[in-house]
Amino acid sequence: MKKIILYILLVATLFATDLTIEVKKSVTTLPSLAIEDASITYSDSFKMRFFKALFADMNVLSLFNVDKHRRLTYFKATDVVVENKDKDYVLRYKMFEDDAGKLNVEVKLIEHANTVFRKNYKISKKSAYVFLAHAIAYDVNKYMGGEDIGWIKRRVVFAKVVAPLKSEIVVSDYTLTYQHTILKGGFNIFPKWATSRQDAIYFTSMDGKKPTLKYFDIRRGKITPVASSEGMIVCSDVRDDGKKLLVTMAPDSQPDIYLYDTAKRSFRRLTTFSGIDVGGQFLGTDKIVFISDRLGYPNIFMKAIEGSSVEQLVYYGKTNSACSVHGNYIVYKARESSNIFSKNTFNLHLISLNSDFIRRLTATGINEFPRFSKDGKAILFIKNYKNQSAIGVIRLTYNKNYLFPVKHGRIQSLDW
Repeated sequence: MKKIILYILLVATLFATDLTIEVKKSVTTLPSLAIEDASITYSDSFKMRFFKALFADMNVLSLFNVDKHRRLTYFKATDVVVENKDKDYVLRYKMFEDDAGKLNVEVKLIEHANTVFRKNYKISKKSAYVFLAHAIAYDVNKYMGGEDIGWIKRRVVFAKVVAPLKSEIVVSDYTLTYQHTILKGGFNIFPKWATSRQDAIYFTSMDGKKPTLKYFDIRRGKITPVASSEGMIVCSDVRDDGKKLLVTMAPDSQPDIYLYDTAKRSFRRLTTFSGIDVGGQFLGTDKIVFISDRLGYPNIFMKAIEGSSVEQLVYYGKTNSACSVHGNYIVYKARESSNIFSKNTFNLHLISLNSDFIRRLTATGINEFPRFSKDGKAILFIKNYKNQSAIGVIRLTYNKNYLFPVKHGRIQSLDW
């Protein structure tokens, strides 16, 4: 069965040399997987929450046809439960609390009565149980030879509006199941991870006389002002080494993009258009991609950091905005209908600088805040549809979308 998985991945890789082309796999039947719960402590409601988290992660792997039923058993049982006897794989786990009060999960993956993978997991905070589910999914995926999914263990930072001119900045897992508020009080928005270690953020504070960009060392709990500007100041991207930022500022009521050097603590203006230039993203080390209304409506453009010429990148859609960049790929939000004053569908699209193909990634609702994973193989976004909001994950290689409901508050912006 593991050979079948590898074959599926090989075929997917062949078709995924250009991710703007929708992936079509020759093998469409996935192996079946059932999940068995052998937990001996914790309440039934908590056990169910953990099962649902693990079930969701197993689906996101895109490697199995996952049975939605939770079956109870003993961890040391020699046979799988009778309902699972025809399953290709059974994932059995046991949750228990140790003497130190830590949450432990013992896991084994069974293939036709043979245990092929086994591991123990532990976490100090019960409330962070979802990260154990993500770790289990990561390891099962690795054992099966799946495409690397290191992004499943990364944290998301987002700003949540809780009242007029009041917000909270929250750190969560990628499904928003676990949420830890790291900053509350005041109106703090546009958080952006400042380091690859995810131990610090930049954010915009709107509480003073001028909008102020601040640096927050989360581990030390220390906030340091970076700069202030009339009108607006927002960090839209951080270079991989953390030494340079792209910042949108409007000191003279004209939003432009600036390059900030963290060592020299100096700004350099990159755009000078007499309209709106915002949302700069690094494209390699020598170019940027940004949003501009120089065509009379928002669209996606590119320019060299050292040059002045500007190149239009997108020729499909109106009100193209909220882009994210990885390598030569750009995902952006586009308005699909023509009436700017009525309810519209905003979909996400993927383009490559190496081809003319455009791949639409969503179909309904308002889809926004797209963010590439670090490896560029997944996209996180927010979907609003019929008065409901959800966090979405797009697996580009597998051409699959997964949604997780957003239960409380309105998300203002996020970073992955």
